[in-house]
Amino acid sequence: MGLAVVYGIVKSLNGDITVESAPGVGSTFEVYFPKAGTETASEDMPVDEKPDDRDHVLFVDDEDLLAELGKEMLEKLGYSVTALTDSTEALKHFSSDPSRFDFVITDHTMPHMTGLTLARELLKIRDDIPIILCTGHSDGISSDVAKAHGIGSFLMKPVARQELAEAIRSVLEAKPEG
Repeated sequence: MGLAVVYGIVKSLNGDITVESAPGVGSTFEVYFPKAGTETASEDMPVDEKPDDRDHVLFVDDEDLLAELGKEMLEKLGYSVTALTDSTEALKHFSSDPSRFDFVITDHTMPHMTGLTLARELLKIRDDIPIILCTGHSDGISSDVAKAHGIGSFLMKPVARQELAEAIRSVLEAKPEG
C-alpha cells in the first residue's frame, strides 16, 4: 500500500501523519488518530445528509485493510455495509439477492475481475444499481470510460470521507425512482 493511500485513509479517519527524515539515517513516520469515542455524528456527516433508512452498500476491495477501513468509514456515514475482498465472490453475493443493495462501491484494480468488469456484470443483473468505481492507478480507466459503461461516479484513491459522501449522494440522487 502506498503512502498516498495510507495518508488518505488516515485523513478520512480524522487523523494525521508527520514525517521526520535525515539523509543517511532514515525516516520516521508518526500516525495520529483521534481519541476513541471523541467523534460525533455531526463530524461524520451533516445530519440532514445521513441516509434515511440505512441504505445497504456492497463494498469491494481486494486489500483486506482497505475493505475493513472502507466498511468502517461507510458505517460512520450511516450505511449498512457488506464488505468483500474478492470480486468474483462479490458478483455471486450480489447475484443471490440483487435487491438487497442500494449501491455498490468497488476498487478497479483487483485480481480475477477488474472493478469495471464487475460493474458491467452487476449492471447486467440490475441495470439501475448505482456504482462508484475507485482506483489508485488510472491505467486504462478514467471518469469518461467509467461513465460510458454506466458507472455513476469515478474516484481516485485516496478518497476522503467528504468526497465519498458527496459521490454517494450524487449517485443516489441520480438513481431513477421506481
